[in-house]
Amino acid sequence: MQYSFAARTEVMLSSPLHLIRSLANRESFISFAEELPAEELFPVSSLEAAAAAVISNSPTALQYGEPQGFLPLREWLSEDWKRTKRIDVGPDQILLTTGVQQAMDLLARVYVEPGDRVLVESPASPGYLQVFKMQGAVVIPVDSDQNGLIPERLLEQIERTQPKLLVASPNFSNPTGVLWSLERRKEVLDLCREHSILIIEDNSYGDLYFEKLSQREFTSLYPSLFALDGSGSGQGVLYIGSFSKTIAPALRTGWAAGSRPLINMLAAAKQLADWQSSTLNQRFLHNMLESSAFDIHEHIKMLNREYDTRLKLMNGLLQRPAWQDASYVIPKGGMFIWLQLPDGLDSLALLKCALGKGAAFLPGTLCYPDGRGSGWIRLNFTHPGRDELLLGMSLIGEAIGEFTARS
Repeated sequence: MQYSFAARTEVMLSSPLHLIRSLANRESFISFAEELPAEELFPVSSLEAAAAAVISNSPTALQYGEPQGFLPLREWLSEDWKRTKRIDVGPDQILLTTGVQQAMDLLARVYVEPGDRVLVESPASPGYLQVFKMQGAVVIPVDSDQNGLIPERLLEQIERTQPKLLVASPNFSNPTGVLWSLERRKEVLDLCREHSILIIEDNSYGDLYFEKLSQREFTSLYPSLFALDGSGSGQGVLYIGSFSKTIAPALRTGWAAGSRPLINMLAAAKQLADWQSSTLNQRFLHNMLESSAFDIHEHIKMLNREYDTRLKLMNGLLQRPAWQDASYVIPKGGMFIWLQLPDGLDSLALLKCALGKGAAFLPGTLCYPDGRGSGWIRLNFTHPGRDELLLGMSLIGEAIGEFTARS
């Protein structure tokens, strides 16, 4: 049978990530391309204890649950955000989702019509671009610098395109790792308020920071757009995130927080999508978070110490001769280095060579909706172990050396 797939499905199959992921299962393959935390740092023993306690406690743990998510976990998030992030929302303003990607997808389904303009911080996460292109949106990049989204560029695009949405990650954005200044946060929020543009704020990487600050101190210096907008009372920001980068991706537990009308609409869409995310996983998480044997904030501090060490190791490797003409800025947190290749190098051609050697990175073209980025790559420094970092960076360095030798 000849299947007649919708034209928009082409965006799902055109990415080199499909090839990279298929190769990543090989034992000798080293990937810096994906958005993966380090599995050796997962709190396995705490999760085992929580799973045993939940399953032995009551068979209702295996029953259907609320579409909006397990209430005790939403209550935990509400209280924790109030203490550590200066975000004051009730559990009824939180929807638990199957990761950040689903939160973005649900929002696109209920808020975006084909042809609507959606602004994205540029460069942007490839996942963002795919979700909104699949919905038929016109995705428009807005340039950023080391302080965040550039307000003048944002205003230009607002006046030219009359967008409906802005998607941004003020804390260690993917792929650049940029941490927005407080001034930029306020300027962007004011512009979007003035023009009635909903902001989707992805804080997936916000807990992974390497400055020696408590969460409350960090939040004071870099408050979320959601907090600046009154934690939903301003109705101008949807705040999304997940436990994937801090606990474990396989639990597939994320959230969306916002005004009640917005969360109610997303919850209705979620019932159509999958009725609910895994209540069992949400119960595992809640049991572990409430356990006296596990402190998530201490766990995150441990992650940040190790990831900071790996970042410093990668930075040291980037001082080697093969990388001498590359340029980058060391991020203060997150999971990535966004690197400009030596002049004349194309990221897709380099990727093909690196794949043959057994290593991969994300080519920059996947982070732009308009075909730019051929001279850039994204390197994940959190997933490879220290030995893999050494070997993988050497292999990519070899590939760079082969190209530069030809020129």
